[in-house]
Amino acid sequence: MNRFYFILLATLLLAACGGSEQSGDLTKLQSQLAELKKKKSSLDTDIRALEAQIAKLDTAGARQASKLVSVDSVRYGTFNHYIDLQGKIEAEGMAYVAPSGMGGQIKAVYVKLGTPVSKGQMILKLDDVIAQQQLTAARQQSGQLKTRLAQAQTIYERYQNLWKQNIGAEIQVINAKADVDALAAQLRAVEAQVGMAEEQVNMTNVRAAISGIIDEMNVKVGEFFSPQSAATPGAGIRIVNNSQLKAVTYVPDNYVARVRKGDPVKVLVNEIGKEAFDSRINVMSASINANTRSFVVEAPLFADPLLRANQTAVVKILDYNADNAVSVPVNLLQSDEKGKYLFVAENVKGQWVARRRIVQPGQVYEGWQEILSGLKAGERVVTDGYQSLYDGQSIRTF
Repeated sequence: MNRFYFILLATLLLAACGGSEQSGDLTKLQSQLAELKKKKSSLDTDIRALEAQIAKLDTAGARQASKLVSVDSVRYGTFNHYIDLQGKIEAEGMAYVAPSGMGGQIKAVYVKLGTPVSKGQMILKLDDVIAQQQLTAARQQSGQLKTRLAQAQTIYERYQNLWKQNIGAEIQVINAKADVDALAAQLRAVEAQVGMAEEQVNMTNVRAAISGIIDEMNVKVGEFFSPQSAATPGAGIRIVNNSQLKAVTYVPDNYVARVRKGDPVKVLVNEIGKEAFDSRINVMSASINANTRSFVVEAPLFADPLLRANQTAVVKILDYNADNAVSVPVNLLQSDEKGKYLFVAENVKGQWVARRRIVQPGQVYEGWQEILSGLKAGERVVTDGYQSLYDGQSIRTF
């Protein structure tokens, strides 16, 4: 049809040129030109009508002309954005075993690695020979003083009874009372020494401060055990109680305005193969660490047999939430000088065409882009084959 159109137009133009050369009449030439334009307009209208009829009848040709794409409906619902941070699991109940005194040489160990213990249970025994000797000496002295005090008390009572019968001298009563008071004072001092000696002996009994399981055991009989060695990492005894656990993470200070106490948290421990644990922030440090430029947050966890202290975890803090939000895969968005856009599929008189749609993006999380404006729920976006589309292009779907 296009070929026919061009042949006809060329013939008319040649005829017009020949006529103009023969007549040389300007008015006649203008009249012929106006008539040719009129015929051209009529031909254009006829051509467009024929093309439309052919497109309706030739469905195979129309399908070949349209671009094959994939489309999907816009996602509509709640959009959440989390701050993903590396963290770890810690036990609320965790304590290092330490002597209450200066320490000493280990005489006996009563537990092993993995042993369940109760609060107050004996963990190990330190050498107590000197402490026992001091205790024995103090008790002996206390016993002697008690005997002497009893004797002095008897003498005092006798002198006092005689004096009441006007027998003897008053000075004897006074001296006897002084002896009783002096011995009583000495006895109190020695009994205090006995108490101190008993405390020294008791300090050689190292006990558990909490109930739990022996999680770390790095002591042997014959070694010197002191508060300093007990606090040295890898050199003491640690008890862990997994009945109360928490997730701990360090949040960069640029999130300080977006994280609050009480914010929802998801704690994911990949190696246990379970879904993330839900919790909320219950502890937040009041200062920023000068070295790491971060602050600490904690979230409690329910006891779980697969959770262990010092496990690595991913701590997800919810810092943004939008209900009834529209979102699409982030890779669908394209950019130009006008901003962000994507393509949607629009049905025009039974034929699907691509429409270029300018949108306002919001938050991005895990491959999904929130769309604040420009899209509505239920619209169909082009998800594959959108890279070379243009506005108004005919499309068909898989």
